[in-house]
Amino acid sequence: MTMTLLAKRAATGSLLGLALGDALGFPTEFNDVPSILAKFGPWRKMELPRPAIVTDDTQMTLALGHGLRAAMDRGVLGPEALEKAVRKEFVDWSRSPENNRAPGQTCLVACDLLARERHPWQFASQIHSKGCGANMRVAPLGLIGPLSDEQRAGASQLQAALTHGHPTALAAADLTAHAVRLLAQGAEPLGLVGQLRSYAYENRSRYHTRWLGDLWTYSQDPSPEQYIARGWDECLDALDRVQQALRTPSPETDPCLATGEGWIAEEALATGLLCFLLFVDEPVTALRRAACTSGDSDSIACLTGAFAGAHHGPAAWPVEWADRIEYQGDLVSLGALWDA
Repeated sequence: MTMTLLAKRAATGSLLGLALGDALGFPTEFNDVPSILAKFGPWRKMELPRPAIVTDDTQMTLALGHGLRAAMDRGVLGPEALEKAVRKEFVDWSRSPENNRAPGQTCLVACDLLARERHPWQFASQIHSKGCGANMRVAPLGLIGPLSDEQRAGASQLQAALTHGHPTALAAADLTAHAVRLLAQGAEPLGLVGQLRSYAYENRSRYHTRWLGDLWTYSQDPSPEQYIARGWDECLDALDRVQQALRTPSPETDPCLATGEGWIAEEALATGLLCFLLFVDEPVTALRRAACTSGDSDSIACLTGAFAGAHHGPAAWPVEWADRIEYQGDLVSLGALWDA
């Protein structure tokens, strides 16, 4: 398995795909499909903008990646090291002059609270928010090799919860990282939705206390199990919609009509997954379809790119695109680190 991963360079492919999708979807976000077609022409011929500027989706993915690297440099990845390192990276991102790409309000509010170090991180978490900011940035956790299932799940949920505390945000982030992991390891895309459904059922009432502490008590739920089950149930409904859409594939129809506009976590996962699975062997077409959507196009395309890149490796992407994506050096060096 390691040889396949190294040969494929899944981490480099996934990070580049994520950023390329983000840049492709940046100019189309907030537009309906007729407006996108009027502005950019046929969606199957969409070109990467010049310059290829990304949004907060890629910036926060890099922040998480740098935080993970710092936490793992100190030893085995655990909740305290992750929280400390990623909290610092998220706060630094929120204060950076480059944070000028229409960042999500939930992330800004939470990062402002995370900067007040005397408070536990749970105090900063926006308990009623399940915005896609929770899972647009989680791909690195599917790409780092030496993690146990418990570490990957707990860390995916904790990084989501630093900003978005709704249980659906946690479950969607966990599922997104798991999907990236499965694809990086060579899972067959046609069976992916079924594998994700099984994973959701297995984890439906598992609350990761070691990673999440007392987060559930900030919600209205009577127990931690009931809190987290709410999130998995919404994700299972979203995966059902993906399965339904794939039974009668309609590549020319706006994917958001089948699986949602992607402003919220479970819809971003579902629509990003649908675009990837509609065009498994045409990764660039998948990105273009994801960018030509009526919803949160940059986040949808960002997730589509993460899935397609994990499956195909960097060979999926036109060299001319990959060479000029913003933060290219950072993306490639993190990818090389995790591919090794």
